[in-house]
Amino acid sequence: MAIGRPTQSSSQTPDAGAARRPSRARGIPEATVARLPLYLRALTALSERSVPTVSSEELATAAGVNSAKLRKDFSYLGSYGTRGVGYDVEYLVYQISRELGLTQDWPVVIVGIGNLGHALANYGGFASRGFRVAALLDADPAVVGSSAAGLPVRHMDELEAIVAGQQVSIGVITTPPGAAQQVCDRLVEAGVTSILNFAPTVLTVPDGVDVRKVDLSIELQILAFHEQRKAGEEPTQDGGMLDRAPGPVRAAAAKLRRAAGGTAKAEPAKGKPGKGTEGERSAVMPA
Repeated sequence: MAIGRPTQSSSQTPDAGAARRPSRARGIPEATVARLPLYLRALTALSERSVPTVSSEELATAAGVNSAKLRKDFSYLGSYGTRGVGYDVEYLVYQISRELGLTQDWPVVIVGIGNLGHALANYGGFASRGFRVAALLDADPAVVGSSAAGLPVRHMDELEAIVAGQQVSIGVITTPPGAAQQVCDRLVEAGVTSILNFAPTVLTVPDGVDVRKVDLSIELQILAFHEQRKAGEEPTQDGGMLDRAPGPVRAAAAKLRRAAGGTAKAEPAKGKPGKGTEGERSAVMPA
């Protein structure tokens, strides 16, 4: 969706000065910043349905937050809505997009073109949200020269030239965990100051570089916690649910029991005969 400044409505008057004031200067809390994309997604859906205004209660429900928190968040943007009318949808789309920096084009490089890298490259939502995939990079000679989403996969040796030539400030890392820190270091040295990390590892970066981590395994583990509670199951010390746990979890439980003076019986892994716990792949990825 192309985002342009909407025409001025009778219910809300755009604050021209607010457009020039950086969010850091206004002191917008990080928690509020994290919720702005949720509001924008809900507002965009309303805009596509040609809904002109929305109440705080309706928008809060669509975004999955409570209305008091939404009104507080919008107060940082200088947007209070109109009593009895609500919020102007088109103006809020513009206002939040501007605050998030989405009213300009952001070139992005993706490093590590495996299955996940290919999927991200083919994601159609980047362009409509203010992002342009400037380059796909990989160090594997078998991958370099192939293509994804109509873009050629280029060698990591071209990283610095691409970042400088296309003024890239955002890098996406989809490499295996062992290569992520090295890739991160090269991105930072090349001038990238924001990194989205999909590798299951913690990156070390200097001051002034922002990192956002996406770990699908952590999200699944949180869902597993809720599923366990919904089923009325509780963690046990003596087997029970541990019989269904991955090999490394059963091995850790057995070690704890031995240390506590309990049974020292080994916990065999389920599966093919002769396949021990070390042969199973852990469902818990390193954080």
